[in-house]
Amino acid sequence: MKLTQTTLDKLEDILSESEFVVRYERGNFQSGWCLLEAKRIVVLNKFLNVEARINTLLELIPVLDIQFDRLTHESQKLYMEVQKLSLTESKMAATTS
Repeated sequence: MKLTQTTLDKLEDILSESEFVVRYERGNFQSGWCLLEAKRIVVLNKFLNVEARINTLLELIPVLDIQFDRLTHESQKLYMEVQKLSLTESKMAATTS
């Protein structure tokens, strides 16, 4: 997956199509993000560069309640790719422990 602004925009589209609001704010984020689940708001550290923002969303999207049926076809394909990446990383982490 390319680490470009276009990729970041597409990942943000997945969230917005599932009725999450993505905001970039200043704050003391130990992990680079904060999630307000009840309000469906994802807050990312605004000082992260594009690559870090993408990696943060790649880590976060698989654990969110994404409404797959609401996604556009393009977003569904990207979401499936994100899920596969997440599973691959989980398997790799399990074999190295």
